[in-house]
Amino acid sequence: MKPFLLSTLLAVFVLAASCNRPNDPLPRGEASPALAEAFSSYLQAVADSSEELHSVMVLQHGKILAEHFAVPDTPHILNSVSKTFTATAVGFAIEEGLLSLDDCIVDLFPESLPEPLSDTVKRMTIRHLLTMNSGHGTDPTYAVRSGEGDWVKAFLEWPVAYEPGTCYCYNSLGTYVLSAAVQKVTGEKVVDYLEPRLWKPLGIEKPYWQESPAGINTGGWGLFLRTEDLARMGLCLLQGGQFCGKQVIPPVWVWEMSAAQVPSVSAGVNERQVAEIRQDPSNPFYDYFDPEKSDWQQGYGYQMWRCRHNAFRADGANGQYILVLPDQDAVIVTTAQIPNMRQELNLIWDYLLPAL
Repeated sequence: MKPFLLSTLLAVFVLAASCNRPNDPLPRGEASPALAEAFSSYLQAVADSSEELHSVMVLQHGKILAEHFAVPDTPHILNSVSKTFTATAVGFAIEEGLLSLDDCIVDLFPESLPEPLSDTVKRMTIRHLLTMNSGHGTDPTYAVRSGEGDWVKAFLEWPVAYEPGTCYCYNSLGTYVLSAAVQKVTGEKVVDYLEPRLWKPLGIEKPYWQESPAGINTGGWGLFLRTEDLARMGLCLLQGGQFCGKQVIPPVWVWEMSAAQVPSVSAGVNERQVAEIRQDPSNPFYDYFDPEKSDWQQGYGYQMWRCRHNAFRADGANGQYILVLPDQDAVIVTTAQIPNMRQELNLIWDYLLPAL
């Protein structure tokens, strides 16, 4: 039996045995001496690095083994961790026959089409937006999100430098368009659409999610959840979409979200730019984009990143993480105000991973 499948089945068995009702607090367990020592050393390293860590929670075999809160566990801004929840809503809509991966964006929003309409924009699909392969060479989000106009139209008007599907470029506004697509075909905002499908089955109180001027959840950002809520989502993903013994997210969608669908690069650059940098060892950013050292160069799924150590994650600016580690049957979640997210992640790998 493959290690990933074996660890998933073990996780399902352990949590099913300890989870009675979704609304119950997550079960607590006792950390091993090695993990307790590693967790203490990790917190000291965080302090020594002057990182503003707000919370961290370590779970293994379905139980919380270590946790630390510098602030109360109240709803925290998630930034781009929001994207994973938008992708989950897309998965539900596809499962219900309301969307498909190959739906063209222009067909969903005929009222928002720019003129002239290019052939490349016509070929842009739901799949391209999920994988950050819309064809844009730069991210239009910050130029558009402060405006009062039609954000979908602004997204489609932004210059498309490449054929959709051929160049990775991190694009938060593309996730907003996914949120708009779900609202278009369901008649509900994503936060409402997820209420019976995700929030209630995971025992999460319906959260607050920011909206655009058009009354559409922002999708790529703006969701607020508690640390334990993130842990519940992490456990559900670890268990192939199950929680408390019930299938919540379609298992095939969990696999597709978390698989390396396309090559990935750090936000702020696109795939072609990084390829040019990596051809020149004298470039000052050459090592920065070394795949062996970067968790942003491991591939991208549907609004989720692959990591080193055969892990995958939801990832939000300034240190918000849901880390899923199938090989260790573990989940690590954090909230923070840490601009250097590489350093934050490296400390987790250096201190916590060996103890798991």
